[in-house]
This record gives sequence, C-alpha cells and structure tokens, in this order.
Amino acid sequence: MFSDLSIGKGLEGKVVIVTGATSGIGRATALLYEQVGSHVVAVGRNTELLEKLRTEFRHPEDHLFLTADLQYSDKCQEVVGLTLKKYGSIFVLAHVAASLRRKSLWELTEEDWDYQMSVNLKSTFLLNRSVSKLMISQEVPGRIVNFTSPSWMLGSFYGADAYSASKAGIVTFSRGLAKQVGKYGIRVNTISPGQINTPMQHNDNTIENVAAITQSCPLGRIGEPEEVASVTVFITSDHGSFIHGATINVSGGSLLY
Repeated sequence: MFSDLSIGKGLEGKVVIVTGATSGIGRATALLYEQVGSHVVAVGRNTELLEKLRTEFRHPEDHLFLTADLQYSDKCQEVVGLTLKKYGSIFVLAHVAASLRRKSLWELTEEDWDYQMSVNLKSTFLLNRSVSKLMISQEVPGRIVNFTSPSWMLGSFYGADAYSASKAGIVTFSRGLAKQVGKYGIRVNTISPGQINTPMQHNDNTIENVAAITQSCPLGRIGEPEEVASVTVFITSDHGSFIHGATINVSGGSLLY
C-alpha cells in the first residue's frame, strides 16, 4: 500500500504483538508491521488460519505465530511469556481481537453477554496490564493500541448490545491506563474503525444492512482493513510521538466528533 515505508519510522526491529491476526484488520495490521521491519507476534484462535497467515509473510522465520483464546488469563500470560522468551521485550501491543454475536436484545443470552465481555473487554484488561507492567519494569517507552467501535459513542446497532457495551468499556479503560503510564513514556491510544470490509461486517448481517451502512457513510463506501492498519502503524511509529489517550475515529465520516 505504501511505497515509502517511513510510515513505520522507529518500528524497525521492534517487537509487536498483534491479536486477532488471522483475518480482517488484525491480518492487515500484522502484514503491514512486517513490511515496516518489525518482528510480529501474530495471535489468533484458529491454528489453521495462523498457518495460512504464515505463508503470507515474506520472512516468517523472523516472526512468531501463537494460537490463544485471550478471554483466559493464562493464555494472555502465555502470549506475553512466549514473546519474552523469543525476543526479550515488547514494544507494541495492537489488540485487535474481538467477537460479535449479532442478536437482538431480546434474544441475547447471559452467556452471549459474558462471552463478548470476556473476549473483548476482559482480554483488553489482562493484556494491557501485563504488557504495560513489563514495559515499566524494562523501562521501555512502548505503545499500546486498543480497538473500539463507533458504537462506544452512538450506542448499539444491528443487534450489537453486548458488543457495544464492551467497546465503550475499552475506551474508558484505555483512557484510565493512558493517565497512569504516560509518565513512563508509554503511549496508549484507541482506534475506532467504522464499518470495515471484514468477515465480522458480513457475518450474521443482511445484505440490506450492509447496503444501508454503505449509503449512510459520507464517503459512500465501507472501509478496507488496510486503511485501519495504516493508522495503527502510524500512531505507534515515531510520527505519533505526541498522540496519547486519544480515541481515533477511522470511519469515513460515519461518526463525527
């Protein structure tokens, strides 16, 4: 996508954990970090898809591919531990992984609610705390990027009540973390992608809903994963050196604030 890879200034040779790396925004983000010269720790729940991702890397031997379900604290610790074992430090956490069970509020079960809170919000707490604590102890002025949704501000849409609530929690948690770790040089930001052309966008969704989303966007289209990946890399590079505690809107104008 970029002929001038200076978008990743300062990320060359740095260790980057990307969760949700097997599809959509996570996949595009992992691949772009490799392009700018980072060592990528690609994390996903599906081993087969991780192996497919491995074939898309130019130099897979320089990277780490880990299968983990991040709703569990031991799996989060395992990801951090295996990363340290291979590389010795962590410079960026790009926590993209999320789950959406698209159901109406009246059909949503307690288990659906708990699952989305665990996969989306609890994993953010677990990974952010573990990685930021490590960065502080190693005196690494690292970067953490979490992912939310415009629904953190707009409220639920198309049967995403639990998902939207978890994404609002991610914004609040990220802002609190930013206040606590900024003094160590650690930058924490949140990216709020609009409607992006990913499997999540189309799963359990109707053609009519997707068309309505496209028409409502001021740019007249939904975004592509690479358009979000580029923002992620930019704000974690040296170019984003004074971006901290922000919730960055990448929605094509669907959300305005």
